Amino acid sequence: MRLVNPMKAMWGVTLLAVVAGCSGQKAAPPAPPPREVEVLTLTPREVRETGEYLGSLMSRQSVSVLPQVAGYVRKIHVRPGEKVEAGAALIEVDSREGTAALDSAQAQLSSTQVSLELARRTLERTEALYKEGLASAQELEQGRAQVEAAQAASRSSAAQVTQRQVQLQYHLVRAPFAGTVGDVLVRLGDYVGMTTPLTSVAQADVLEVSVSVPSTRARSMKPDTTLEILDGTGKVLLTSSVFYIAPQADPRTQLVEVKAAFRNTVGLRPSELVRARLVYSARDALQIPALAIVRQSGQPFALVVLAKDGKTVVERRPITLGALGEMAYVVERGLQSGDQVAVSSLQALRDGMAVKPKQANAPTGSGPPRASGTGGGTVGGSR
Repeated sequence: MRLVNPMKAMWGVTLLAVVAGCSGQKAAPPAPPPREVEVLTLTPREVRETGEYLGSLMSRQSVSVLPQVAGYVRKIHVRPGEKVEAGAALIEVDSREGTAALDSAQAQLSSTQVSLELARRTLERTEALYKEGLASAQELEQGRAQVEAAQAASRSSAAQVTQRQVQLQYHLVRAPFAGTVGDVLVRLGDYVGMTTPLTSVAQADVLEVSVSVPSTRARSMKPDTTLEILDGTGKVLLTSSVFYIAPQADPRTQLVEVKAAFRNTVGLRPSELVRARLVYSARDALQIPALAIVRQSGQPFALVVLAKDGKTVVERRPITLGALGEMAYVVERGLQSGDQVAVSSLQALRDGMAVKPKQANAPTGSGPPRASGTGGGTVGGSR
């Protein structure tokens, strides 16, 4: 009879149990599929350094209409806001006194013309008698002097008539140029003098916009700097170029006046205040959406999607940012044109993690990224 060591028997049973347990263990679960993320391909876009200011509109032709004679307002030919052509009648001042003076001058002219005709006939008879020896030389000279005096009197009367006619025209106030009539400041029957404002005429087809910019900005400006007129939402209404930069700054505010002219096609009014944007410079640069940036200890990172070892993975890449816009930053360093950056699931992504890229829709616009500076200095991005 063979004896069996109890310890060996126990170890054998344990080993069999372990082997049996190992043979019945389930296989490890497969690795999860790559996470699908949206990516954006970076391409250079125009970035503009701009400044937004409050501008004042001025008419290039605007005049306050004054009468050239004193009298009572007899007739008003226009209404406020009416468009008139050059030479159109605006207001008529009572001209009865001027008309009477003109009639008197014309009568005087007729009298001098009759006297001149009589003097000429008298001279003709005197010359005929002188040839026959029936008139003296003295009488001939007197006849010639009378003709000359009558001619001078006739010319003087004619000048008086012309003067009265010109003065009579002053009673009808006319538009100096085509434009829009302002408020009519007088009423029928009002007595006006030569310093009484009657109304105004402004030409609004071509307007000037005047803005005041910091002197530090004005130093780098050129006469062809672009100026944009904006509406209340920031949409560009009109674009023009600067034609005037003041040679000196305002001693009180240290601001420099800048002017631009444009054709008014959107119904703006003289003396209206508008938003004006000056484009100081423009360049091409990469822009990255603000939501596509991950920060760690103040350092911004971009999650760049690229191919590595036969897989598409995410790489955390430090970047240097420029001006911030409404939706995007300007990238100064760290990224290149053509790089793809993840714009979704940023919190779930890790460095070296495999992903499945999906092209995201490009942003509709980054708006004007704001840069630090005096006077509303900004840097704007546009496609």
